[in-house]
Amino acid sequence: MCGIVGLFLKNKGLAPQLGALTARMLKVMSDRGPDSAGFAVYGAGNAGTVKLTLRTQGDAAALLARAFAARFGIAADLVQRGNHAVLAVPAVLEAQVRLWLAEEFSGVHLVGAGTRMELYKDVGLPGDVADRFGLPLMRGTHAIGHTRMATESSVTTDGAHPFSTGMDQCLVHNGSLSNHNAMRRVLIREGLSFETENDSEVAAAYLTWRMREGAGLEQALTESLDDLDGFYTFVVGTESGFAVLRDPIACKPAVMAETDDYVAFGSEYRALAMLPDIAHARLFEPEPARVYVWEH
Repeated sequence: MCGIVGLFLKNKGLAPQLGALTARMLKVMSDRGPDSAGFAVYGAGNAGTVKLTLRTQGDAAALLARAFAARFGIAADLVQRGNHAVLAVPAVLEAQVRLWLAEEFSGVHLVGAGTRMELYKDVGLPGDVADRFGLPLMRGTHAIGHTRMATESSVTTDGAHPFSTGMDQCLVHNGSLSNHNAMRRVLIREGLSFETENDSEVAAAYLTWRMREGAGLEQALTESLDDLDGFYTFVVGTESGFAVLRDPIACKPAVMAETDDYVAFGSEYRALAMLPDIAHARLFEPEPARVYVWEH
């Protein structure tokens, strides 16, 4: 049993409230997943720049900043939040920076990358995790989050959601895939790599693979209905929006709310109850095996 939340803002005037609203939604889902939590926020981005969200230890971020300036001849654009740091690098240097990090900073872990996406996750109560990274003060256009109750694997930061396997792309998952090991072998042959045994990482990698092959988000999710077996609810974040998909049986709880200002997802209605003008929202349960996509 896990908890999922998602918030997509139609009204750009609500951008300053995105983090605060998402944090409240995440905290409400604590009893569905009290052992770890994570979230992805899509905020401002700069053309020609890639944000690398890194998990660091101790004073590694400060050491990295100095080493980056010495290696690449430019000051490090780095913002530290708790045990994570966001390093913004010129897109033309991204591949070099990734290689340099792998070779010189083995204790630094790449959590996610994108023009707009910042991704944070850690062990602990969802409200504590949200506060640790300053989620209530973050702004942007959309966000997704997850609270985890680890029933099939140990409680670790690596096992927390969201999982990101592509640029500006991440996925949170409630449920279980029955064919994830077979699909993992397929994806490895297609050039994808994995860091955990979590079935949710396989789902994220599947979407990355299909979208690399030219499928749009909606098409990739539609194809996943044939290729991924199990019971699940997926909420997916991309640079331009977010999507929701439930398996054909739809045994995992899900509710959505839509107004002129936003679209919101929660594993339970109480995650949505504090949203602005919720009394006048169109409330609905997403249908089984139907892809829902909202994009800017």
